Amino acid sequence: MSETPTAARPFGWDRTSAVRMAEPDDAGRALLAELAAALPADRVLTDADTARPYFHDEAEWAEHGSPLAVVRPRSTAEVAAVVRASARHRVPVVPRGAGTGLSGGANAVDGGIVLSLERMREILEIDGGERLAVVQPGVVNDDLRAAAAAQDLWYPPDPASAPWSTIGGNVATNAGGLCCVKYGVTKDYVLALEIVTAAGEIVRVGRRTAKGVTGYDLAALMVGSEGTLAVITEITVRLRPLRTTPPRTVVGFFDTLTDCGAAVAAVTAAGLQPSIFELVDHHCLHAVNEWRNAGLPEDAAALLLAQTDLPEPAAEIEARGILAAFEAHGARDTLMSTDPVEADALFDARRLAYPAFEQRGDALLTEDVCVPRTRVAEMLGRIQEIAARRDTLVANVAHVGDGNLHPLIMVPQGDDAARERAQRAFDDIVDAAIELGGTVTGEHGVGLLKRAGMRRELDPGSLALQKAIKSALDPDDILNPGKVL
Repeated sequence: MSETPTAARPFGWDRTSAVRMAEPDDAGRALLAELAAALPADRVLTDADTARPYFHDEAEWAEHGSPLAVVRPRSTAEVAAVVRASARHRVPVVPRGAGTGLSGGANAVDGGIVLSLERMREILEIDGGERLAVVQPGVVNDDLRAAAAAQDLWYPPDPASAPWSTIGGNVATNAGGLCCVKYGVTKDYVLALEIVTAAGEIVRVGRRTAKGVTGYDLAALMVGSEGTLAVITEITVRLRPLRTTPPRTVVGFFDTLTDCGAAVAAVTAAGLQPSIFELVDHHCLHAVNEWRNAGLPEDAAALLLAQTDLPEPAAEIEARGILAAFEAHGARDTLMSTDPVEADALFDARRLAYPAFEQRGDALLTEDVCVPRTRVAEMLGRIQEIAARRDTLVANVAHVGDGNLHPLIMVPQGDDAARERAQRAFDDIVDAAIELGGTVTGEHGVGLLKRAGMRRELDPGSLALQKAIKSALDPDDILNPGKVL
């Protein structure tokens, strides 16, 4: 696999220092000529100012290169033509969705092609009888959810970026979201894919049927592969019936994060299964209040938010069980409500935390570790200790119902010493998750920022198998080189 300087210094990069296009060599000039002949003129961008938004995703401090061009195809045939031409000239191709990723997985590489699939945004089919949808990769998550809802169907995966992120990007990173604690992540909904291989061949993998075990599960292999094995050009996903029961919301305010973790463990031990189960700490509550004057209470260390979407009377029984677990583990104030307006106001604290910190102007690095649910309390305690030891502000939001924590690491712009401390805190949090039997990424992907953590987490045999798969499917390493492995 190819290596890049990023693996050694993922936090040392100033993304404003590389806002130019690569100077083409002979292979680059030949490729650009082929693309100009094969594609309509509006598909290929070679002007740096126009192409600049495509250079990187939202991962703070993740290195990016200077691409040869940005190509925006409108069909699978055009994608295949780009990949075939790039393969002939051994020019790297970086597939890209909406660029909302947080690991550097869509960042440009020097002298490569950024292949943006944003213009392939048709919903090709919604089949109510089979409860499935067929979409192009550039379809925005919320647009698919709205189209499904119009036919009384529901697409559950709901990353925080759902209003902007694309289904193709969600598949590439195996995105999760608030509902995944009960309804699963993207991989649980992908039935079939159309892909373009590293050689430029168009292949279909998976099936439309509810069951099927013919051959290896190649569709599952592509989910979460971050554009390193193939380019995804069409996705068939399963849908569920639209939920119609108003959810019950349960809220608890806690004086310590460890009490929150203990309450989470108690809910799990009781066999309760909230449809949403989230944590928001006081740093986030303060930031949202400061930005939106939301009137959220800030005198607690954190709040837990849970919802149940069972039909009545089962919903009330489950909600009261969650409430009892909160109260038994130190919640000083609790609330149970069926009022959707009240619930939405509380869930805004979760949804708005990230943008609230962004608008302050600090550099914001989002962690994405996942630990066993019984170790959430310990992991939260470790994060607090790391923040204090590294003298770094770390706020916490989390999908605590499945142990997926998103510590938000804040650094004042231009403060190099704080940036160094933040890097060490980032690494410490990754190490702590591994020590507690967890994983370095729950839903954001490896990209650039988690490559070193991945090598610490996986055993040598597993890494060797993954490298063998990459070499078999992409022997010239042209698909998103330097990412993941």
